[in-house]
Amino acid sequence: MRVFRRYTLRRLAVIAAGQRAGLTLAEIAEALAGLPSDRAPTQDQWHQLSTHWAQMVARRIRQLEKLQGSLDDCIGCGCLSLKKCHLFNPRDEAASEGPGSRWMRKSMEYDEDTDSYG
Repeated sequence: MRVFRRYTLRRLAVIAAGQRAGLTLAEIAEALAGLPSDRAPTQDQWHQLSTHWAQMVARRIRQLEKLQGSLDDCIGCGCLSLKKCHLFNPRDEAASEGPGSRWMRKSMEYDEDTDSYG
């Protein structure tokens, strides 16, 4: 039987909580790197960690809500217009230049001054 120190078990519980909150292992590791590894963190340290994670979760919720709103437009679109697609083509700045690959077309244009393409 293996015996672990209480602070080690608490760190494992925090890792599990972070995963349940949807954080990546890299995000959890980054947060734990700021905590002492040889003793239990203070209540203030735990509070700072949980506050930071709560902000990350809130940001993700806002992103998902924005995605949810985009789905309403997507369902109405039926994927018939890549110009208007908020999921596939968000904030398309090149749409005003017309359909097709502007960059490919531009790279194929012959420049007489340099005697080359693009």
